[in-house]
Amino acid sequence: MKADNIDEVVDGLVGIVGEARRAGDRVGYFAALYRQVTVEVRAAIRAGQFEDGARMDRFDTHFGNRYFEAYDAWRRDRSGPRCWRETFGLLDDADTIIVQHLLLGVNAHINLDLAVAAARTSPGADIRALRHDFLLINDILARVVLAVQDSVDSLSPFMSLLDKVGGRTDEQILDFSIRQSREEAWYNAVLLAGQTEEQQATTIDRLDIRAAVLARLIARPGGLVRPALELIRRTEEDDVPTVIRHLDGATGGASAG
Repeated sequence: MKADNIDEVVDGLVGIVGEARRAGDRVGYFAALYRQVTVEVRAAIRAGQFEDGARMDRFDTHFGNRYFEAYDAWRRDRSGPRCWRETFGLLDDADTIIVQHLLLGVNAHINLDLAVAAARTSPGADIRALRHDFLLINDILARVVLAVQDSVDSLSPFMSLLDKVGGRTDEQILDFSIRQSREEAWYNAVLLAGQTEEQQATTIDRLDIRAAVLARLIARPGGLVRPALELIRRTEEDDVPTVIRHLDGATGGASAG
C-alpha cells in the first residue's frame, strides 16, 4: 500500500477501517482516529488554511505512507519499526483498553513517523518554512481528539477513574501526548533535515527505540493506574466492530462504512 497524494491516504485508511470492522480487528481503533484527522487536514488544505497547501499534501502523504509501510510490514511478517511492533502486537490483547490502543498508535506515529515525514517533505534549510503549517495541525488534532473523547467516554463509562487515581482522562492523555510529542517531533525534524543519510538512520533508530519504550509504559503502567484500567476494561464496550463504528463517526463526518 503506497499513497501518491492525500486523497489516496484517506482511501487507504478507509480501506483499513472498513476491513477492521468486518474482521473485528482492533487495528481499526487508531486507524479510525487517523482517518478523521487526515480528512480534516485535507479539508484545511482545500480551504486554503495552510501557507502552502501543495507542500502539506506532500507532507501528509509521506506521513501516511510511514503508517502504511509499518502496517504492511506487520501484516507480512511481523516486522517493521520497534514501536509499531509493540503497538500492533497488542491488538489481540483483550486486557488493553480502547484508549491505550489509541495512545499506542499516537505514540508510534508522532514520536517516530512525524519527524521523518517532515524532514522528507522539507529537507535542509527548507524545514524552517514548514513550521507554521506544522503547528497549525495541532489545532486540527485538538478538535478531532475532543470529538473522539466523547466516543471513548460513551464506550468506557469508568474512564474518569484515571483522574481519581492520579492518572489523566482520555482527552487529557491524548491532548498532552500530542502537543508535547509534536514539539519534540519538530525538534527532531529539524535535526533530521540537516543530517546525512547515515546520520539520519542513526537518529531514526534512536527515535524508534524511545517510542518503543514509551509504548511499553502505555501498555503496562504501574501504581494505582493498573487496577483502574482493569475495571475500565471489564465495563467498557468489548464488541470491536461497535467500537470502531463509534470512533470512526466521532467527528460527525462520513465514516469508513
